[in-house]
Amino acid sequence: MNSLTKSRHNIARATPHSILPHRTQQFVRRVTYGIALSFIALMTCVVPATTCFAATPEVELDNMTWTEVQHRLANGSTTVLVPIGGTEQSGPYVALGKHNVRAYLLAQQIAQHLGNAVVAPVISYVPEGSIHPPAGHMRFAGTISIPDSAFEAMLEGTARSFKQHGFKQVIFLGDHGGYQKNMQKVANRLDREWSNDPSCRVVALNEYYQAVSVTYVNTLRSRGFSMAEIGLHAGLADTALTMALDRSLVRTDALSHAAKPTEADGVYGDPRHATEELGQLAVKQIIDASVTAIKRVSAAR
Repeated sequence: MNSLTKSRHNIARATPHSILPHRTQQFVRRVTYGIALSFIALMTCVVPATTCFAATPEVELDNMTWTEVQHRLANGSTTVLVPIGGTEQSGPYVALGKHNVRAYLLAQQIAQHLGNAVVAPVISYVPEGSIHPPAGHMRFAGTISIPDSAFEAMLEGTARSFKQHGFKQVIFLGDHGGYQKNMQKVANRLDREWSNDPSCRVVALNEYYQAVSVTYVNTLRSRGFSMAEIGLHAGLADTALTMALDRSLVRTDALSHAAKPTEADGVYGDPRHATEELGQLAVKQIIDASVTAIKRVSAAR
């Protein structure tokens, strides 16, 4: 007896038919049968959800086998996004890895919108200033800094690897302002070297960071926030964007009771009025600007 038959049988046994008129009994059978069908259909969707909803295409390179990557390349997924983060202090209320998480999550959403891209592992070791004597963010515990030359060599090796495998576009997505010039330097150097072999292009996607540092800032100003609040680092803008992507990275309880942080705390701005809703504005702006720019680059090839 299959599950549908069992459901009908059990419902029928539970109904005292003998005390109901014949037509009423027929009505009850139809209703209970319909309920059984609806219940079973619902359970079919709830339990094995993949039978009801199309699976989201995999975009994370880390989760693929080499044959799956080869298959994606053969079917037109020839753009690879390289998210670049950084491990740096962001004041007492935001975790050190905010750039890494943001770059990776945003890269995934950008790839999903493009439909023909995969996402490389995030690069989390970046230049953050002098180590000895410590300068900038290196004055605060937990920040990791590597030399510009090491960072550029890492980007170059990454791009060369993807070109070797057949990717046609390597897109650097930098979530931090300090190394934008390094990304552009590597992209320019490789494009010059590969000028006679246009099978692959490297792009330091300036539009990604401009959406954070210019478009988003202007949006917040139009809503009445001052530059003193918005800030340059770990202020309202930085904190709100982080909250929108991963609230666990922000110590919201402590922040809600805090006095205004200062530069001595590693904060340049005032994060106390940051909200997820404000951060979602930035998420949309970054994705829209990046997708539009990548499509423009692709069309120009």
